[in-house]
Amino acid sequence: MSAPTHDFVELGDRDEHALVEAFLALETPEGFKAELIEGKIVVTPPPDGEHETVIGRIVRQVFTEGPKEVDFAPGKGLVVPDGHYIPDATFARRGAFSAADSWWKPEGVLMVLEVTSRRPGKDREEKRTGYAAAGIPLHLLVDRQAGLVVLHSDPEGAEYRGVTQAAIGEPLDLPAPFGFALDTGELF
Repeated sequence: MSAPTHDFVELGDRDEHALVEAFLALETPEGFKAELIEGKIVVTPPPDGEHETVIGRIVRQVFTEGPKEVDFAPGKGLVVPDGHYIPDATFARRGAFSAADSWWKPEGVLMVLEVTSRRPGKDREEKRTGYAAAGIPLHLLVDRQAGLVVLHSDPEGAEYRGVTQAAIGEPLDLPAPFGFALDTGELF
């Protein structure tokens, strides 16, 4: 028997405060993560090996090719205008995480990384708009189902004005402060 990909709990017309309280009181099984995305509590099982491999290989490139003034957090809880998200990886200015609580407004965040799971719409749409609304400068999406790496940049409202994409295997330029071409051929 395999674990469910995602469970959803619709809380109807409860006010936002009650929803956040219910979310924060939620006890998830070990290894699962719970997020509050656009008014829905989403519980996700542990990711597959390929998902984790891709994240690790991007992190390695950022630390090898990117600036030294960047910190990394795997699974940092971010408070965004429409919920509480846990990106697959968060990169921030050095020291930005030091005094952060487990759920934190994304002050100092430079880029978030999402690698699509079995429900790619959550990463492609819902979380992208939340990150933009929070003013996170860069959202890097590895879309395994489409075979693309997509960089969203220049947030305005709940959208990113800039979108650059590369097929897996093609380089993708990451702007400052990263300033290097991500080798997407090394991700899988």
